[in-house]
Amino acid sequence: MVKHLLLLAAACACYAQSWEFGGAIGYGAYRGVRINGPGAEAQAGIHNRFAVGATVTENLYEHVSGEIGYLYQDGDPYLSLNGKSAHIQGQSHSFTYGVLLHPRRVEQRLRPFFAIGAGAKYYRTTGPEPSPQPAPAEATLVKANEWRFLTTVGGGVTYRLRNHLLVRGDFRDYITPFPRRLFVPGANATDRGLFQMFTTTVGVGYWF
Repeated sequence: MVKHLLLLAAACACYAQSWEFGGAIGYGAYRGVRINGPGAEAQAGIHNRFAVGATVTENLYEHVSGEIGYLYQDGDPYLSLNGKSAHIQGQSHSFTYGVLLHPRRVEQRLRPFFAIGAGAKYYRTTGPEPSPQPAPAEATLVKANEWRFLTTVGGGVTYRLRNHLLVRGDFRDYITPFPRRLFVPGANATDRGLFQMFTTTVGVGYWF
């Protein structure tokens, strides 16, 4: 009896396994960070701009998937204070592994999901540095690159077509600690908050 149950469980697990490969395009909008300096408060952030990404998803079980993701966002870091603003050319690269939780079974064509994951984000600047700096007492915007730990939460929906194509929509919040190598705080300044990139994407893929 136990042997038969184990064989049935293995068969169900194998049945649940399938793969999805996809690409997407969308828009990344940042929530900036305050930098408190001597008698003033500067705003540090990254300009909102387009994003493109790719995913590889394995449907491990009926309601649980594992997913490797990559996202590129073409946004320039900036500093602003009292109406003065300056930026430096740059972009970011996010690498994540996440878990997707589906309320519907794997064989269903329409499948909403909740996603949570972690990984790393690479902030890259290509210069030149602004001159003059808009808020030198609060922070300096420099040409530098930095890796930061990344967490992501969100959700979306996939719809499988019968010819093994799928369409997908996502909304994610990508969260990292403040990148202090790009925004170097002044001697008596402190940053307040986390960088958050709210990203909406739509894409297509292939499932089998």
